[in-house]
Amino acid sequence: MQNAELLKKLEENLLLRNYSKETIKGYLSHISKYIDFAKNKGINKESSKEFILLQLKKKEPASVGHMVFALKYFFNNILHEKLNIPNPKRNKTIPIILAKEEIKSMIDSTSNIKHRLIIKVLYGCGLRVSEITNLKKEDLNFNESLMYIVLGKGKKDRFVKIPETLIEELRSYCLLNKEETLFPSNRGGKLTKKTIAKIVENAAKKASITKEVYPHLLRHSFATHLLEQGTDLRIIQKLLGHSDIKTTQIYTQISQQNIKNVRSPLDNL
Repeated sequence: MQNAELLKKLEENLLLRNYSKETIKGYLSHISKYIDFAKNKGINKESSKEFILLQLKKKEPASVGHMVFALKYFFNNILHEKLNIPNPKRNKTIPIILAKEEIKSMIDSTSNIKHRLIIKVLYGCGLRVSEITNLKKEDLNFNESLMYIVLGKGKKDRFVKIPETLIEELRSYCLLNKEETLFPSNRGGKLTKKTIAKIVENAAKKASITKEVYPHLLRHSFATHLLEQGTDLRIIQKLLGHSDIKTTQIYTQISQQNIKNVRSPLDNL
């Protein structure tokens, strides 16, 4: 079977299983790179292991882990062979979150109404970038103070609470915005993830924040700040749309509140 045929067959298989566009795009990219690597070696178990070993020298274990998942899927479902490659052990790093004062500074330093609202919604509702790009005005229920997230990651719908301080601002913005999409591009259609990343990055620069700031960091900060104010972990799991509580438990490691509350014996001398 030709390489192009293999990729087409993989894409069809993923579509039939109703995988998300992002997952399909990622799997096709990983397998395309592997096929290119294996053109002189042959598509087989040995070349797949060589490919992963090479990637581990260049990339983070988490990124290589995605490649291993894609390869296993490809071998199992397209080549009908079982591939035994262990998933790389991930480095146990935790993101450095933003302090509440830093987020407030980012908001205050952003003069563009739409950009300021995007930052507020990312942080105030804990949304993923893909979720905010897909938001429509009809997804906002101001009477119930709820935002409906349609088919988030993992093909799951969920509700999140609209912050009380954001309701009137969002309501006014919706009256001005004639588009169906909540945050449309100036050229029409949806904003791209790249544009939203730039909006967040520019706000951080204007606020003189030296940390590396990206949209998902606002989601991490939302969850950590909720935990620190005493919100139950199961509620945070629901708000974030996590299938597994273990994914949400990372925020117990990120939060420094318990450490900050410890009194050093030095202070008792």
